[in-house]
Amino acid sequence: MIRKIKKEVGCSFKENIQYMDQTLPVEKSFDIIRREMEIGGKESVFYYIDGFIKDEAMLKIMDSFLSITAEDLPQDAETFSKQKIPYVEVDVLKCFDDILRNVLSGTAVFFVDGYDAALCMDCRSYPARGVDEPDKDKSLRGSRDGFVETIVFNTALMRRRIRDPHLIMEMTEAGQSSRTDIAVCYMSDRVDEELLNNIKSRIEKLEVDDLRMNQQSLAEALFKRKWFNPFPKFKFTERPDTASVCLLEGKVVLLVDNSPSAMILPTSILDIIEEANDYYFPTLTNVYLKVSRAIITFATVFLTPVFLLFMQNLNWLPEAFQFVSLKDTVNIPLIFQLLILELAIDGLRLAAMNTPSMLSTPLSVIAGIVMGEFSVKSGWFNSEVMLYMAFVAVANYTQPNFELGYALKFMRLLLLVLTACFNWIGFLAGTIIIICSIAFNKTLSGRSYLNIKLN
Repeated sequence: MIRKIKKEVGCSFKENIQYMDQTLPVEKSFDIIRREMEIGGKESVFYYIDGFIKDEAMLKIMDSFLSITAEDLPQDAETFSKQKIPYVEVDVLKCFDDILRNVLSGTAVFFVDGYDAALCMDCRSYPARGVDEPDKDKSLRGSRDGFVETIVFNTALMRRRIRDPHLIMEMTEAGQSSRTDIAVCYMSDRVDEELLNNIKSRIEKLEVDDLRMNQQSLAEALFKRKWFNPFPKFKFTERPDTASVCLLEGKVVLLVDNSPSAMILPTSILDIIEEANDYYFPTLTNVYLKVSRAIITFATVFLTPVFLLFMQNLNWLPEAFQFVSLKDTVNIPLIFQLLILELAIDGLRLAAMNTPSMLSTPLSVIAGIVMGEFSVKSGWFNSEVMLYMAFVAVANYTQPNFELGYALKFMRLLLLVLTACFNWIGFLAGTIIIICSIAFNKTLSGRSYLNIKLN
């Protein structure tokens, strides 16, 4: 819960300005501008952040203020805002907490001598990039716009797709220091009221100083999950069409300022695996892609543990599958080969993320040749192990959620270790643990991870 300043604007102009000068680091921060001006023979002081304000708009507004005479000057701030400010977004503020938050958010706030309130004009021009197609959620067919770091632009992208008065976008904030804006978006005629009230109550009661990592910080603050549970509780998307579809399904979408993605609630594991591109194809193609992704996701967890289990029990291997058995001399135990390659693949993935784009392709080719050919010839790894681990590494990218990929990886590592230590008993125990960890996992709404119904 954010602790707010309860002090209100008084009738004394000098005291109001003195409080603002003491609270804001006007002298120390070069970007906090204090501009004095005379309006209708009365003193006035403007406060705003350099870099946020539209210079052209402020120039026209100040020019109109200079033409106000003492006879035309209204007696109160409310009348002044209605008659003398030629701008769209204008507000009258009486609480210093709202005034300071608006100034630090980028709006222009000014005081006029004789008024017991401050006037606020939202002339902000956010530093923002274009709504280009996101790199992660590529669109095969459909719209190619994506969320950006500016929350107002993101709400506009969804409002453009849903022209319904039932679409509600409530603005709140979290973080004592950051005062980060959070937009709670939902369809009032379709949302689960219990879930909505639960989310809003959790946000209001947040005891955090800041949301330094934007949505991830919010997710961790909303749901205190246990450290040993790697499965994601939320679905993130950078595509406005995906977020809009979820709203129409009755879900709640959370937008955090400075974050180019939307957080969707409630979320089951089937929602996380689902991909928006599937719906842009005919029904048969759609079903095929979903089934293929489910099978491949299943194979990423069980392929290498099943292979290890059969290599430990060659007599279980059917005659038709004898060809999968290891042909080369095993210099390193099979379990260690698999674990080393799991670590090596993550090393290559991290290296690719930090490699300059102009070098990523040649370095990937070199790494593939070294890891693929010379590691087998040197006697470190068997060719069969390299083949199956390569499949697992590539198959992880068939589902869009990054967190789910690592959750499945941890389940696969657990299954490998248990199978290596306890043979088929360990494999069975690991399988039961995986099933239970998914079946008994709870979402933010308290529902099962496998719950496919919304209400």
